[in-house]
Amino acid sequence: MTRGSRKPPPPGSSEEQNTELRQILLPTASSGPQRQVSRRVLLATAVLAVTVVLVYLGRDGYHDNAYPHLNFLGALYYATVSLSTTGYGDITPVSTAARLTNVFLITPLRVVFLIVLIGTTLEVLTDRGRKLLRIKHWRSALKRQTADTGHTVVIGYGTKGRNAVETLLVKGVPKNRIVVIDPQHRSIQSANENGLVGILGDATRTEVLRRAEVEHAAHVIIGAQRDDTAVLVTLTVRQLNTRATVVVAAREDENVPLLRQSGASVVVTSSSSAGRLLGMSTLSPNAGAVLDDLLTVGSGLDVIDRPVTAPEVGGSPHDCGDLVIAVVREGQRLAYTDPAASPLLADDRLIAIRRARPAAAPR
Repeated sequence: MTRGSRKPPPPGSSEEQNTELRQILLPTASSGPQRQVSRRVLLATAVLAVTVVLVYLGRDGYHDNAYPHLNFLGALYYATVSLSTTGYGDITPVSTAARLTNVFLITPLRVVFLIVLIGTTLEVLTDRGRKLLRIKHWRSALKRQTADTGHTVVIGYGTKGRNAVETLLVKGVPKNRIVVIDPQHRSIQSANENGLVGILGDATRTEVLRRAEVEHAAHVIIGAQRDDTAVLVTLTVRQLNTRATVVVAAREDENVPLLRQSGASVVVTSSSSAGRLLGMSTLSPNAGAVLDDLLTVGSGLDVIDRPVTAPEVGGSPHDCGDLVIAVVREGQRLAYTDPAASPLLADDRLIAIRRARPAAAPR
């Protein structure tokens, strides 16, 4: 069901590199254009000033057709026309020292001055190479990750995607292990501003998912605006990665079975969940506040997933330090009241409620 049958460009080709530069946007801390221009002007002025000083200090070695001796204005004039390669010839070096100064000092300064003048073109070429190198390094780093430490791909950087990323960061997931895919340039720009790698494109296309290294991802969060788009993205993701945990947001309950059949590990129905929370808050504002507290990560109470500790093995969920609400054993969830949940085994995981701890600073 993947849309688009156009054959992707060969790996390493110029077309492939151009596509990567357009679609893969890495976070940067670049300075504004005014600062860049000011820096170039200052550098050019410094080069001119150094050249003027060198010429004026060796003024006795120069011949000026207009004046008997080379004065400061003549040194400034000669430095300007020399650096700009104009060279009228009315002022010339005649002594050995002046000529050596021109060869070994002024000529390199002239090269630097010309580089500053054409710096925009050179910067574009250098920036292109630097971006390609950063993309290559970033992709290699993702491929080296294991299934346990693999990255997370967030598809859709709207309200759902932003909150999902915020939760991951609060839980300690590094920013360099989160990749955002969105068709809107402003959304990818916002992700870059938050320190995240962004892929600009349609996530229903295989080549876009490949640029996010979905094949090596440990988790995929799909927050598409439409359920039919979510189904298509889920199918495409599962075609590339069969082991990742795929969490999908759905708008309607009737589409949940279809999303599960498409390969979703977990389906969260946004509209019905919000409706249930509204109903609960209406009947019991306090209960609604507690549920909202549980859904707000990093404050009040948090729902956690942790392994069983050595002292807890063989005991009951009621004896744990945290408020255990479920036990996960061999992929099956057991309620804390289920007799099969006791005694706890070493390989069990506990779903519990704990007081929120201070969030670690995002990396």
